Amino acid sequence: MTNNQNFARSSVWERLEPLLPSVERPSRYIGGEYGTYTPADYVAGLCYPGTYEVGQANQAIQILYSAANGVDGISAERVYLPWIDMADLLRKEGIDLFTLESFTPLKELDLLGITLPYELSFTSILEVLDLAKFPHLASERGEDFPLVVGGGPSVYNPEPIADFFDAFLIGEGEEQFVEFAQTHKALKAQGLTKREMLQELVKIQGVYVPAFYDVSYKEDGTIDAISPCCGAPDVVYKRIVNDLNKVAPVTCPVVPYMDVVHNRLTVEILRGCTRGCRFCQAGMTYRPVRERTSDEIVKTALDGLRKTGYDEVSLTSLSSADHSQLEDILRRLTRQLEGSGISVSLPSLRVDAFSIDMARLISGGGRKTGLTFAPEAGSQRLRDVINKNVTEEQLLATVEEAFKAGWHRVKLYFMIGLPTETDEDIAAIGQLVRRVLDVARENVAPRLRGNLAIGVSVSTLVPKSHTPFQWEAQSTDEEIKRKQQVLRDSMPRKGVSLSWHDSDVSFLEGVIARGDRRLSAILEHAWQNGSRYDAWSEQFVLQRWLDAFEACDFDPACVANRKRPYDEKLPWSHISTGVSESYLKAEARKAYEEALTPDCSFDSCTGCGMCQQLDCDIILGGEKRA
Repeated sequence: MTNNQNFARSSVWERLEPLLPSVERPSRYIGGEYGTYTPADYVAGLCYPGTYEVGQANQAIQILYSAANGVDGISAERVYLPWIDMADLLRKEGIDLFTLESFTPLKELDLLGITLPYELSFTSILEVLDLAKFPHLASERGEDFPLVVGGGPSVYNPEPIADFFDAFLIGEGEEQFVEFAQTHKALKAQGLTKREMLQELVKIQGVYVPAFYDVSYKEDGTIDAISPCCGAPDVVYKRIVNDLNKVAPVTCPVVPYMDVVHNRLTVEILRGCTRGCRFCQAGMTYRPVRERTSDEIVKTALDGLRKTGYDEVSLTSLSSADHSQLEDILRRLTRQLEGSGISVSLPSLRVDAFSIDMARLISGGGRKTGLTFAPEAGSQRLRDVINKNVTEEQLLATVEEAFKAGWHRVKLYFMIGLPTETDEDIAAIGQLVRRVLDVARENVAPRLRGNLAIGVSVSTLVPKSHTPFQWEAQSTDEEIKRKQQVLRDSMPRKGVSLSWHDSDVSFLEGVIARGDRRLSAILEHAWQNGSRYDAWSEQFVLQRWLDAFEACDFDPACVANRKRPYDEKLPWSHISTGVSESYLKAEARKAYEEALTPDCSFDSCTGCGMCQQLDCDIILGGEKRA
């Protein structure tokens, strides 16, 4: 590892440097930050298809970067999507997209790994490939191009972008990515063709090669069969890290020159969540729960702070407040950091896991920042439908306790468009918010009444693959806009700030999230028409996509707004998270029965099949759960 300021810059840098004064935030493109690595013989690019300030904060990239660079003979270099001004200049000057460590053009890499963070980033992936002068289609990239491999949160239905990738890594990447790179390096040394190499790489658990699967369709447009060839497995099971405590944590991430999203040290304290919210894809795909030990977490945080100089450390996971030793971790960290000016934060808190002692430890006894909770639904009936084991009484008691202790800001997250939802359920959101506001006003300190703030953010359900709601119809755009009006009418007029997701964006997300390979042509058409930065709201234009659907004679409503029978073959049927389809169907039926399923981390096994299928265990406090 080195502060890479003085390494020999490539010819790309010589052409790039004169362009920097003419672009916004030139530090996005200069590299050389503290904590970067020098290149090795085999170089893998790690690309986040977003701007530097978003991608640099991505914890998965940090983990993969550290893991790959810790292996002899292999190095990982970062690649981010240039903003529009720089992208235009690169095309004008004929400069290929490059890595930040050595300014190597992507065509000269051995492997290009691209993160799939969010469905609306898929056209940004095409922009990355185009800026690198790669043909979009994997079938058109010859032997001289590096393998293009995808992974990340949106990999569990890779079909809409399957035509653009040589392979996907399904599941957790730190061990899988290193094994893939090491195997690929050895195969290249043998002089194998790309197809021959893929036939060997597909033997690694979690590796999915789309070209080795033929998809056929019925007359009604639904999938008839997904048939593997070339030795590919019938079902690709995700790869997991069985024990986080046996994987080295990231103690010295790359420290950026510029301000980035979440500009702080992040320490992953656990992975997985078994709360079982039926709308939540991450809760299914990241199972089982595996906690790091409190000793490892405290050591990692203190080491990272000492090496990077950050003034904040965030203890991250899907549900950080669920860590069985969290209060002990917070007490030890706050004691060690007392008087340093360094703060400890959690990304979110659960109503039923919140305590004032915990919140005080986070705030360090000083300034009270806002608290964030996610009831998700306004009525208890609908919270039972989605298996959100939180009651109104818990929420109101938590707000009362917090405001009595000196907090004056709270943000609440809700959803609309849930199965079985009625207008009464939507109006219940406003009624619940009104009660929260009343409790807050009654208990806030007199000196803080003028600063009292209740924020309400409402998203639209987008049914995702590998969840109990994967068969559900997404509410239409017109229905969502009507429901948003019901929501607005139910909300208190004063003391509350209300925001909601753009229904057009949610509609497109729903189409891509459950689409199949036929979407590849539509994605390419939309990209050609200017849809290149759709994850940025100011750049999103739905009409470009509607034009692409029309040009390709494709009805997007058949994907987003159609309820599927349980026996329909889904585009991702050959990809498995380890959670059985029978469990998902049972949970879908329980939703309509308004029946709850407990958290198996702290209760008995609920029969999802994960631990048995993947031969893994729930690990709490570093120990396997009995």
